[in-house]
Amino acid sequence: MTVGFPKAVLFDLDGTLLDSAPDMLATANAMRAARGIAAMTLDELRPHVSKGSRAMIGAAFPGLDEGGRLELVPEFLEIYDRELGRHAVTFPGVDDLLDALDRNDVRWGIVTNKPEGLAKSALQASGWTHRSGVLIGGDTLAERKPHPLPLLHAAEAIGMAPQDCIYVGDDERDIEAARAAGMRSVVALWGYRLPGDDPAEWGGDVMLEQASDLLDPTRWP
Repeated sequence: MTVGFPKAVLFDLDGTLLDSAPDMLATANAMRAARGIAAMTLDELRPHVSKGSRAMIGAAFPGLDEGGRLELVPEFLEIYDRELGRHAVTFPGVDDLLDALDRNDVRWGIVTNKPEGLAKSALQASGWTHRSGVLIGGDTLAERKPHPLPLLHAAEAIGMAPQDCIYVGDDERDIEAARAAGMRSVVALWGYRLPGDDPAEWGGDVMLEQASDLLDPTRWP
């Protein structure tokens, strides 16, 4: 019996489908420039992208405490809204993967902790607005990942049972959310990780080095 693609796939966005780190870098460096601080490099910021705006602000301004980082979130999001889509690209293999899912009638959607408004802009810039079956942002519901509610809501929105969905993400919170929602998971090793992160400890069902690995139906969990 030939193993086929799953019935449904839900994806994280930043670090999984989109390499949005260049947009985030432009944002952080605009904030640093406004304060007379030299630009940081992409390598310095990239590991923090999947951790959210406060983590990236902390990387850009290491001396800030939690309160100071929180105060800068609105400025970060305002600048990022202008930079969004100007520098970001899809990760290698992602476009081919989404095409393959569409050809095989696999329902797919996106569950991200990025604010929904920014996520919608990212989808529009990528041409995915009418292809993605559902989009759940970090502020769409009362909870966000690692809580399972966003994944469960997304599955319901595309008419699928959680056990028929696979979640693909590059952060430990993604894998925690999938497990809590009763979904199988793929750890996207091509995404963003801090040096101390060990994806082998996250408990994902499959760990893959590149998105193109998922073009082989047998690689799915």
